[in-house]
Amino acid sequence: MAVVSAVTLLCTPMRRTIRGMASTPVKEERLAVRVTARQKQTIERAAAVLGRNVTEFSVQAITERAEEVLTDRHVFNLSQAQWDEFVAQLEEPARPVPELVALLHRPSLFDE
Repeated sequence: MAVVSAVTLLCTPMRRTIRGMASTPVKEERLAVRVTARQKQTIERAAAVLGRNVTEFSVQAITERAEEVLTDRHVFNLSQAQWDEFVAQLEEPARPVPELVALLHRPSLFDE
């Protein structure tokens, strides 16, 4: 049976910087995950390589992956008129772009 350990991703509140009066979001939420001992060791080693703590590393990695997953899954709401215009544009024949035509006629580096 695999040994499972808990890693809690703790986020400490970021304070406003007085100098630039810039503010950063206050981290109020907590996220807890359960990982195997091997996963925890891997995460800790990777965080150490980057000079970060486990929380910083994990939050960045999770957020980047979440954004990557969501990038292609946006829903665009269009009115009927907008949809009709979109479909009409798709059905029009493509116009030649001189720069693209020239590029496609150049010899490829892979042809050498």
